[in-house]
Amino acid sequence: MRCGPLLALIGLAAFGPAAAAPAAAAAPAAVAGPTVVIEAMRFEPAVLTVRRGERVVWVNRDLFPHTVTATGKAFDSGEIAAGASWSFLARKRGSYAYGCTLHPTMKGQLIVR
Repeated sequence: MRCGPLLALIGLAAFGPAAAAPAAAAAPAAVAGPTVVIEAMRFEPAVLTVRRGERVVWVNRDLFPHTVTATGKAFDSGEIAAGASWSFLARKRGSYAYGCTLHPTMKGQLIVR
């Protein structure tokens, strides 16, 4: 006995179109505020300017861990796992060169105004 279409029709009649349609997958939450994406062995954007007091988020979309380490040690994320993120509250004005200690060719700059 085939009941699939009949049950869908009953669901549609009883609860409206949302009951008959498959549930959509939840979209990942958007990151608010200044964000640097780590992907393809680079920081994007490579140079980011923010206001003092803003929180900057680095999101690792690569398949392996990375770090966000300022040259003068003003900040250091430690290892950020693949798919994870790390944030830094920019409290002090200045220009901060940073890189990934695991991949020395990866470089970026955070400018705090």
